[in-house]
Amino acid sequence: MPGGTIGSERFDEFRELHAQGLGRNAIAREMGFAPVMVSRTAEHLGLTFDRSQIQAAADARRADVEERRSILAERFVTIAEDCLDRIYQPATVYSFGGKDNTYEEHEFDEAPVAERVKFLTGAAIAVDKSLKLAPPQESSGLDAAKSMLGSLGEALTAFSRAEDEREQQSEGDEG
Repeated sequence: MPGGTIGSERFDEFRELHAQGLGRNAIAREMGFAPVMVSRTAEHLGLTFDRSQIQAAADARRADVEERRSILAERFVTIAEDCLDRIYQPATVYSFGGKDNTYEEHEFDEAPVAERVKFLTGAAIAVDKSLKLAPPQESSGLDAAKSMLGSLGEALTAFSRAEDEREQQSEGDEG
């Protein structure tokens, strides 16, 4: 028996759990061994684990994470819009101070410059984060260029044919 495998007295139990379709980690938990020992034992016994379920689970996790990133990116865009909207809304500026630590506030028709800078900074950060989470689809414009060139080629061909027909008609009129 090679080193690092489960004892031969438990091979039957191992084969039975494997036949039930349990994965490596489930067998390790059930039998109380490290996953690496389960892998070595499976290799020793000529058994393999179906990885299609693992691949499907990994693909599903990737899709879930991608969706969550997209949702976060959307939330960052909403935050950016909110920051920019607040620049032109009435704003209350307040402070605590003085020897008596008094509260003072002042209402403005729109945010003061210092607050505008904070809102703009917040919006810029939110947009930056949204673009990192969900970059825009890159477009090289190649399809548009091909379409334009195709249309131009068709127009030149039509013009050339019309000119050829006109020349043939004028030659026919002369002869």
